[in-house]
Amino acid sequence: MRAVYLETPKNAFIKSIEEPLCPMGYAKIKVKVVGICGSDVSAYKGTSPMCTYPRVIGHEIVGEIVEINTKDTRFKLGDRVILEPYVYCGKCYPCISGRTNSCENLKVLGVHIDGGMTEYISHPVHLIHKLPDNLSFEEAVMAEPLSIALHSMHRLRLKPKEYIVIFGAGQIGNLVAQASLAIGAIPILVDVLDERLSIAGNLGVRYLLNPDKEDVIEGVREITKNMMAECVVEATGSFFGIRNSLDVVAYTGRIAFVGWPNQEIPLPTALITRKELDIYGSRNSVGEFPLALEMIEKGKVNVWAIISEIISLDEVPKYLEILANEPSRFLKVLGKVE
Repeated sequence: MRAVYLETPKNAFIKSIEEPLCPMGYAKIKVKVVGICGSDVSAYKGTSPMCTYPRVIGHEIVGEIVEINTKDTRFKLGDRVILEPYVYCGKCYPCISGRTNSCENLKVLGVHIDGGMTEYISHPVHLIHKLPDNLSFEEAVMAEPLSIALHSMHRLRLKPKEYIVIFGAGQIGNLVAQASLAIGAIPILVDVLDERLSIAGNLGVRYLLNPDKEDVIEGVREITKNMMAECVVEATGSFFGIRNSLDVVAYTGRIAFVGWPNQEIPLPTALITRKELDIYGSRNSVGEFPLALEMIEKGKVNVWAIISEIISLDEVPKYLEILANEPSRFLKVLGKVE
């Protein structure tokens, strides 16, 4: 079968590999649509701190069950499903405490183990979710990035009418903004790309700030009438976003760091203490897939608005190069497996 094979950084191509077996407790899935994520692009560029090579990449995966080897009666042949790509050990402290997304031995598809940019994949049944009948594969695959957005919001315990500053209007930031609106919170989206801010604006996000054109701290101060924001999601991993999170958040506010920085970033801990801030790491997601699918199905978030391009599996290596060299060109690219 065909697979997007990342042999070494910047060396991705279509390779013929063996179809997977279907061991006990697994289902074999005919992949229908995969999403290209920022982590796939980082793996391609060689800047991912976790990806190992060679690797079949891809962790945003939807498809159809073609073989099943389990006594679990929830699933049957032909079921349309999405894969939860975070394979946990179930034995370490985070797993025992229910935070399997931060498993000490976590294996993420397409990062630590081979992923889903291929024709077939086998996956543990307990990490598979059925798709609503009226949801297309293209819409459904977006539940994985939406689950990450929702996890950050739940880490913050975001409430209706609270302000939330979001650094980064990429797919995660856009989805955080949309989901915030859905619960009645007030997003303030920050990005240097007006095109991405415009997409969010067309979806109902009222407050849009471009740091290349305006003072973000003063902008947040004006919007919040000098209180600053109760919550912040940092989804860029940039020095600007991480450092300015501490300035735009209100005293006793909450910050979720979602983006992965390429290097350590020093923070003024005195400011954290003075404001008595709650700072959360937010990694992957846990328990969010059912809600993510429901929100997409009910139209509470518009995933079509952020899908820039739908390509074939064979085109993925070319688009990885484009996304690596021109990161602002597309917001979200999906690969259709036929």
